[in-house]
Amino acid sequence: MTDKNTQSAFSLEVLDNGVGIIRIDVPNESMNVLKAEFADQIEAVFSDVKANGSIQGLVVTSGKDNSFVAGADVKVLDACETELDVKQIAQTGQILFDKIEGMKMPVIAAIHGPALGGGLELAMACHGRVVSDSDKTVLGLPEVQLGLLPGSGGTQRLPKLVGLQKALDMMLTGKQLRAKQALKAGLVDDMVPQSILLETAVNMALKGKPKRKAKKQPLMTKLLENNPFGRKVLFDQAGKQVMRQTKGNYPAPLRIIECIRTGVEMGYRKGLEIEAQRFSELCMTSESKALRSIFFATTEMKKETGVEGVEPDEVLKAGVLGGGLMGGGIAFVTTNKAKVPARIKDIAHEGIRNAFKYSYDILNKKVKRRFMTNAQMQKQLSLLSAGTDYVGFKDCDIIVEAVFEDLDLKQKMVADIEANCSENTVFASNTSSLPIRNIAAKAERPENVIGLHYFSPVDKMPLVEVIATEQTSDKTISTTVEFARRQGKTPIVVKDEAGFFVNRILGLYMNEAANIAMEGEPVENIDKALTKFGFPVGPMTLLDEVGIDVGSKVSAILFDAFGERFSAPAAMEKLTNDDRKGKKNQKGFYLYGKAAQPSLMDKITFNKKGKQVDESVYRVLGVTPASKYSTDEIAQRCVVQLLNEAARCLDDGIVRNPRDGDIGMIFGTGYPPFQGGPFRYMDSFGIANLVSVLKEYQAKFGDRFEPAPLLVKMAEDGKTFY
Repeated sequence: MTDKNTQSAFSLEVLDNGVGIIRIDVPNESMNVLKAEFADQIEAVFSDVKANGSIQGLVVTSGKDNSFVAGADVKVLDACETELDVKQIAQTGQILFDKIEGMKMPVIAAIHGPALGGGLELAMACHGRVVSDSDKTVLGLPEVQLGLLPGSGGTQRLPKLVGLQKALDMMLTGKQLRAKQALKAGLVDDMVPQSILLETAVNMALKGKPKRKAKKQPLMTKLLENNPFGRKVLFDQAGKQVMRQTKGNYPAPLRIIECIRTGVEMGYRKGLEIEAQRFSELCMTSESKALRSIFFATTEMKKETGVEGVEPDEVLKAGVLGGGLMGGGIAFVTTNKAKVPARIKDIAHEGIRNAFKYSYDILNKKVKRRFMTNAQMQKQLSLLSAGTDYVGFKDCDIIVEAVFEDLDLKQKMVADIEANCSENTVFASNTSSLPIRNIAAKAERPENVIGLHYFSPVDKMPLVEVIATEQTSDKTISTTVEFARRQGKTPIVVKDEAGFFVNRILGLYMNEAANIAMEGEPVENIDKALTKFGFPVGPMTLLDEVGIDVGSKVSAILFDAFGERFSAPAAMEKLTNDDRKGKKNQKGFYLYGKAAQPSLMDKITFNKKGKQVDESVYRVLGVTPASKYSTDEIAQRCVVQLLNEAARCLDDGIVRNPRDGDIGMIFGTGYPPFQGGPFRYMDSFGIANLVSVLKEYQAKFGDRFEPAPLLVKMAEDGKTFY
């Protein structure tokens, strides 16, 4: 029999062998997501099962070919006004999944595609799980990435299936397991090709509830997980590691540990009770609201074209000019993510070898870790081709240029592409500092020229800035945005001005950190202040990583464009004169190479000092290090510069809206996600409060802290960005 209600997300089909197939197919959604109103629909289906005496077992599967259940509908949580509202949602899920687990007949989950969050909690409530071996199939509990925890029994069921350490790792990081990894971990019972997934699940249901053999545990796992003392060590260490990594800025990980620990020490029912309570509390925190805002923003952005109403042209082949680190990275994401053939051109065979090595090294690592086969790697690499001339470029739909930051060279590249490609080929420059309008100044078809600024390393950093000039056509913008999205990137469209958006804002932030260093504040104090604030690395470490010489060059460009407020600190010239380029020449704010190695005594005493400051840098700067400011004072002084410039950028039309600005800074610089981005943070900090702080600093340190006119006006009018 089949459910006659076509609006229901759940339907029941009973096979002749007595196995019922429950299919989940959420109407008007591209992927299955769980919604609060589904509780009644699920109850109705199980009532039908109960009423049908011929059903001996059940298989829960998806009616969509791209997902099992990709999670719960996060919008439902946003609509909740009180903790009680949220708690009731969690408890409804717990009760429902308990009913499934408590059924006398076997219930098997047949999983193809993502089974995430509530989807995996549903699958774990079933008595057995079989997954397809498809690359699309991933299993995980990523709630921590939204500042939440699994609220429908996930914190209690996952440890029983995979063990405490694996469960902690999965829930504290939001890590997703591929099908093979899930099988090895004990999360699922079988893995088969998609073509026989349903058949395998049906046969499993006919055999009754699967009986699992106890996994052979390594000695250390036994010591840590199978006795109270070992578990205390495990949970205590997990808590300490969380605090080291989050600096206490994210409450969810500690609550996850608490829920798991409660279930282990006080029983399943008490674990569920704490889980629902902590889930509801976390949902109301500012951190979770900020993280959910990022989720909504990125989801929204995926549906947008570069220019509203203008559809992109399809990119079937791409070209990459330059085989260096950036060129190799761009070619990799083009072939690996976008599945588009990429043709590389470099003037030297060494550059071509480097570009191929970039892709080979990443893919070979996956082969060694058995994430892919050697045959799959070879197929992937076959999408790459290269040469020292323009042979093979004629049919490229887009060319991404990643050569040296030299205007004459980039203009020559434009001319070469116009001569060797079609009249519709898009020319995208990966410049980090040169205005795109200058690169397009001599172009015959300036409407095809655009900026496409990637961040390094290309295969890891999620942001790209799409920089349009006044002459860039709408079609070129939309095509470039869609191409970047297919590469797995989050693109934001920005205006063509010096530094674009991210580097312009970062410039003032880094300058202020250097100014504080020139006052004698110890380098490590500055970095610790900003990592405590929530940045992944401090500004001094970042300057070493990027290159002090690069920072100096960008600083000069921004000074030429915007004047005195971007005046480079004296530190930059002193460091450059001493040939300090940072990590690249092992000479910067910190020690590198042999100088950074621990001494024999440190090794004997297991003394881990962490990254060590190169004390000679103070002599170069002409200062005597001494702590002058608190961590909060250091962080505030650097961050308000960043916030002030973000407001100027919005006012100047560099970014289209606060949302794009927030996503740009979070994905491009690691701006603390728990704050929701600089614009959301300004709202919570208070616009009037920010203006007041800036005026205080202006009186003390000069006009580089002058509040942006937009902030002054907003403070007067009592307005916010959101």
